[in-house]
Amino acid sequence: MIHYIKRGKSKAVKAELDARVRATVEAILADVEARGDAAVREYSEKFDQWAPESFRLSEAEIRACIDSLPAGTLEDIRFAQAQIRRFAQIQRNSMHDVEVETLPGVVLGHRNIPVNSVGCYIPGGKYPLIASAHMSVLTAKVAGVKRVIACAPPFQGRPCPEIVAAMHLAGADEIYCLGGVQAVAAMALGTGSIPAVDMLVGPGNAYVAEAKRQLFGRVGIDLLAGPTETLVICDDSVDAELVAVDLMGQAEHGPTSPAYCITTSRKIADELPEAIERVRARLPSASVLEVSWRDYGEIILCDTDGEALQEAERLCSEHVQVMTRDPDWYLRNMTCYGALFLGHRTNVSYGDKVIGTNHTLPTQGAGRYTGGLWVGKFIKTHTYQRVLTDEASVMIGEYCSRLCGYEQLSGHKEQADIRVRRLKAA
Repeated sequence: MIHYIKRGKSKAVKAELDARVRATVEAILADVEARGDAAVREYSEKFDQWAPESFRLSEAEIRACIDSLPAGTLEDIRFAQAQIRRFAQIQRNSMHDVEVETLPGVVLGHRNIPVNSVGCYIPGGKYPLIASAHMSVLTAKVAGVKRVIACAPPFQGRPCPEIVAAMHLAGADEIYCLGGVQAVAAMALGTGSIPAVDMLVGPGNAYVAEAKRQLFGRVGIDLLAGPTETLVICDDSVDAELVAVDLMGQAEHGPTSPAYCITTSRKIADELPEAIERVRARLPSASVLEVSWRDYGEIILCDTDGEALQEAERLCSEHVQVMTRDPDWYLRNMTCYGALFLGHRTNVSYGDKVIGTNHTLPTQGAGRYTGGLWVGKFIKTHTYQRVLTDEASVMIGEYCSRLCGYEQLSGHKEQADIRVRRLKAA
């Protein structure tokens, strides 16, 4: 039997909050589309108290940011980027163009073509999320994108040196100190100073995610990466403190970040609330954690792994950490999630920052139909065909003519018929 020991906010409350976000974002996007740079500047000043002469950083400004950092910091950034680049290149190498003669004289194929231009959003207003630059800019460059621009908000009243360094080392062609919906709108819609891109990628808060949702269609997007979600599935092979640390480690992203525990251990279910409080009290982000756990934390006690799997699939969490005696059972059986972290030796933070997989992942149940960001998201697979002989064209044309006739599409039918008549005569 499944026991819901602690529940988060109801769907109705969440829906009301979502409606407010939608209305706010819609107004900002319309204003940026109408007034361009002037609107972007006003929103940046309003929300970030930031309105420099130019939002785009010059080469000198970029170099100053990099030079301000200790050598050890730059080395750590380079190490992380090396891991992400290595795995992204392996993924890219797995994608092949194809061409095959499917019938005598009939050749079909596809080409994998990178998107021409991409705008990467790197969150950095509350926390300087350096890793998001690796995950978006670097991955786009490995995919072969020609123009990659990157936006991040000011941090403590100035461009964040670590984020700027990460953007630059990842290969960004243009770097802007600009955040929020106004940054996403500027990249997607274009302004006088920022040419529009073909695709938007990167995580963000609920407002950024909603902006991407509303802009989808005008531009491509990677996915709707809203507030971070984390799920720990555990049995009594681990202790409550480790579970609490892994839940709180992701809940600190923000006050609307869900943190779920599904456990088959009554002991952990009983001990976890107190362990959460102990862990929370020792972290500087305690005030954020208090709200996120109170409003969005859940503890679910299950009798069996089968029940735990059922609940995990229902939640379809962005991050799923499995700390059980047989974590590979979940790897074999789970189908709905963003990314899996298997066993007690790894954790979501490794994936977020350095291990090599991409941390931009589906949230809000999107793992039911999409995976996370990877080089393939920047690749368009386009098909082509050629017919080499008259005989092949006549053969395909006669089938096509009859099939078009069944559908009563006379124009389509004539495209086939004219070739059949001419090539038979030849």
